[in-house]
Amino acid sequence: MLQRWFVLLALLLGVFAGLVAWLNVRGEVAIPADAAPSSGTPEQVARGEYLARVGNCMTCHTPRGGVPWAGGGGIATPFGTVYAGNLTPDADTGLGRWSAEHFWRAMHHGRSVDGRLLYPAFPYPDMSRVTRADSDAIYHYLRTLPPVRRPNTPHALHFPYSTQAALAVWRALFFRPGGFEPDASRSAEWNRGAYLVRGLGHCAACHGGRNFLGATPEGGLSLGGGLIPMRNWYAPALTSPGQAGVADWPTDHIVALLRDGVSPRGSALGPMADVVYRSLQHLHEEDLRAVALFLQSLPQTRTQASGRKPPDPAVRELGAQRYETHCADCHGARGEGARASGGATIYPALAGNRLVTMEPPVNLIRVIVHGGFLPATAGNPRPFGMPPFGLALTDDEIAAIASFLRVSWGSAAGAVSPSEVARFRGGAGD
Repeated sequence: MLQRWFVLLALLLGVFAGLVAWLNVRGEVAIPADAAPSSGTPEQVARGEYLARVGNCMTCHTPRGGVPWAGGGGIATPFGTVYAGNLTPDADTGLGRWSAEHFWRAMHHGRSVDGRLLYPAFPYPDMSRVTRADSDAIYHYLRTLPPVRRPNTPHALHFPYSTQAALAVWRALFFRPGGFEPDASRSAEWNRGAYLVRGLGHCAACHGGRNFLGATPEGGLSLGGGLIPMRNWYAPALTSPGQAGVADWPTDHIVALLRDGVSPRGSALGPMADVVYRSLQHLHEEDLRAVALFLQSLPQTRTQASGRKPPDPAVRELGAQRYETHCADCHGARGEGARASGGATIYPALAGNRLVTMEPPVNLIRVIVHGGFLPATAGNPRPFGMPPFGLALTDDEIAAIASFLRVSWGSAAGAVSPSEVARFRGGAGD
């Protein structure tokens, strides 16, 4: 009897392993044995350079102080650190031996030139929607970069996440290669915006949130917001008017936020400021407007009330005192902010500001602790910055200021605790 159970268990494990293996190769087309590196036309190279900016590829593949595109930047995750690869055309350590077919397989299926499964810190669940023509253009652009001999840094992942077997199971559960399917009921401009947001722009990688195994819900189509793992910033929901929804914004205001990092309705801070600086400000006007149109069309849902209680009177009084001392000179006695004579924002208003009232209050804490710095862009070349107060104020004082802001000037978002400040003050400060 025991032997039969062992046979049955072995059979089930074999079926499971076979199913996982099949799910990891479904849709793949065998790469011809004679597939070789190739060069593109000048038009392809120029388009590839633009598309690489749209995808913000250089940010991960160029660590601070490192050689452009040569990899080595660490991407911290709850499962360990994944290091970006060398995308220069070096024959031994980069993409020098890759064909356009190999590059397409990496983008579309998340598989390297040697067949190894890639970790989804490279956002191939989103990149899978990129067209073959755009993939080829990016490949041909990367082939024109100066080759840099830099071996890839081994990933530092915890067991069992460091194994290809565990990654294969994850992919079987959460990854399905696909493509972008235009909505025939929508305009070409809307479809272009959807393609950029859900594909090359991989906005869901941050704004989609992640489950306990690091997968984005709905196959990367959700834009319902979530904490950015290991960054300690919250990517607000693009589907909520109380967070980052823009359904009621004028198109020009959305375009200004994406292009300049500042608009009459909001500003880009934290990781989003970096995205504007490195990527979005370089997009063509027609692509910015397409993205804006798509974001305006997202169905908006009200986020549930936090259920937080108002701060104790003593905490509110402490927050009011510290606000008057450290904040009121710029943001105004009643949180009204300050504008230039032409109407441009100098210091943002805090009264009614979504960053202040957002749940969870992660970004408010981060800005008080680390400061708020807008990206320098052509449309906002010398942005004002807010200094950090993380060393000047205690967790209790920061919590008191945040609590005061969240219940003042018509807001009723509730108190922030010192323990939340302690939790969210750490991590990457940019």
